[in-house]
Amino acid sequence: MAPKRGGKAAVPAKKKSEKVVNPLFEKRPKQFGIGGALPPKKDLHRFVKWPKVVRIQRQRRILKQRLKVPPALNQFTRTLDKNLASNLFKMLLKYRPEDKAAKKERLLKRAQAESEGKPVEVKKPIVVKYGLNHVTYLIEQNKAQLVVIAHDVDPIELVVWLPALCRKMEIPYCIVKGKSRLGAANFNDKYDEIRKKWGGGIMGSKSQAKAKAKEKLLAKEAAQRMS
Repeated sequence: MAPKRGGKAAVPAKKKSEKVVNPLFEKRPKQFGIGGALPPKKDLHRFVKWPKVVRIQRQRRILKQRLKVPPALNQFTRTLDKNLASNLFKMLLKYRPEDKAAKKERLLKRAQAESEGKPVEVKKPIVVKYGLNHVTYLIEQNKAQLVVIAHDVDPIELVVWLPALCRKMEIPYCIVKGKSRLGAANFNDKYDEIRKKWGGGIMGSKSQAKAKAKEKLLAKEAAQRMS
């Protein structure tokens, strides 16, 4: 007879630790059937029929993200930050053009001085120059010290060439938010960096996931060829 094999010892069963339940708190499961508890609130924004104005706004925003923007136009999205702009607005406020009342008062004082026979200093006040044609003339004559461009000029073709002209004439320029607010800063150092960057072309989450998966697959195939 064959010898009996030694059987394995039975593994003792693990004792489950009993969960301590506080008797003060009674478990009351909710029943969501008819006449029972109310169901939890759901996010129904997807099913809302939004007004046509809202739909057009959202479609326009997504369309602007998807379309590719040339560097010449994309540079107008790179504006001054809020802190720098506010400080520069305060500085430029001191050099705002004089109004009719201030000009009349200045000329009146000058006329009084001339009538009294006192020496008169003919000195025009230093003020901010404005107007597209006038500013362009000052840039071409290399008389401008700083050029300030608004980011929302309509049509944009009026000022799209100004940064290149300022760069050509080596005149500092800046782009600020709002036609009504203007500031000053040196954008010339970043001109080469900004003028080459395209804008827009931001795809949705699904398209981005597909593109990443495709890039990952191509990288994997390239690694297999190298090995």
